[in-house]
Parts: sequence; C-alpha cells; structure tokens
Amino acid sequence: MFDIEFSHQALMTFFSQYAYEPMYVYGFITVFMFASSFGLPVPEELVLVTAGLVAYMAKYPEKFPPPYPGAEGVDTVTLAIVCTLAVFLSDLIVFFLGKFFGGKIIKTRFFQKQATGKTFDTINTWFQKYGGLACGIFRFTPGLRFPGHLSCGLLGIPSWKFILIDGSAVLISVPTQIYFVSTYGEVILDKLSEFKMFLGAILGVLFVLWLVRKVYLKNVRVNN
Repeated sequence: MFDIEFSHQALMTFFSQYAYEPMYVYGFITVFMFASSFGLPVPEELVLVTAGLVAYMAKYPEKFPPPYPGAEGVDTVTLAIVCTLAVFLSDLIVFFLGKFFGGKIIKTRFFQKQATGKTFDTINTWFQKYGGLACGIFRFTPGLRFPGHLSCGLLGIPSWKFILIDGSAVLISVPTQIYFVSTYGEVILDKLSEFKMFLGAILGVLFVLWLVRKVYLKNVRVNN
C-alpha cells in the first residue's frame, strides 16, 4: 500500500508556490489548454480548477506570503482572460484544421486513437439532432471536444456559426469557473483534504485501468 500524503497543508504549499509566478502560470495554462483541445490526456476542468486555486492564493498574501516584498501575484481577471482566449483559440484552430485538412487528419493514427466508430456515431447523431448547436455541446463534453470540433470543420459548419456558438459556450463556462474557484478556493481545498483517501483510491483505479488498457492494446497489435 502507498502512503498517500494529500493533506490540506500540503495542497496549500504546493499551489501557493505558483501564486506569485504569473507569467509561468499564464504560459502553462496556454500550453495545457491547447494540449487538451487536441485530445491529449490533459483534463481541461482540472487545469481550470488548479488555475483558480493559484489565483485564490494570490488574493490572500496574509495567508500565503509572497517570496519577497512586492512580488506580483496572479491576477484573477487576467487569468480568466488568458484561460478564455486559450480555450477559444485552441478550439478554433482544431475547427480550421478540420475545415482545411480534415480528410487527411482522420486517416492519421493519432486521430484514430482519439476517435472510435462509436465516437463518430455519437457526433453524427448530435449533428442530426441539434445541427449547429452541436458545436457548443462538444465544448461541454470531455472526450468529444477534439473529434467534435474537427468534425464541425470537416462537415462544413460555417465559420461564423462555430465562432458564435463555441465562443458563447467558452464565455459562459471558463471565466465563471475561474471566478468560482478563486473565490471559494479554501472550501475546495478543505473538501479535497477530507476526501484524500477517496481521491487516492480513484487515482489508483485509474492507473490500473490505464495499465491494463496499454497491455491489452500491445497484445492486440502483436497478434495482428
């Protein structure tokens, strides 16, 4: 058994060390958001929660002292703008990749790993049922964002419609998450601390599932 140290104080220490490194935070956020939009295993929601917690730390220098007097902390408004732009622009790039290179991209091994036949069935069903509004639904559906936004471009959704619908979804979801977490950060950290064993168990199960999947896929490739 692993001794999982996930205490309230440990979390505070971890996040507070970045509260006064705004350029690092803004840069990492941008990289992580682009990675998430392209289907890489970087959960967007987790990145936003982490960013909000860092902003919370910077709002209370009396609780989380800066490393030196006059150190600049992460600004909540700036962080919300950076996150919003990073999310929207990454979505837009995926859309235009689908619009101009979608036919070639869906044949690549990388894309076929991201989207199964069932994924495409879901995407097509949503397009038939919701039309252009599916652009916004994909924004709120982890696992379907990358293939969904790529399909929006591939299937000829007008650029203005994607920008309007996806942009509205981003404006609704991203700044509000940053504001909520930066305002109620300590409550969130308290809850994380309370459920440390539960979270540890989840991480352990996810790791085992990931390992089993890797072994299974390796055996399938060898047998084929």
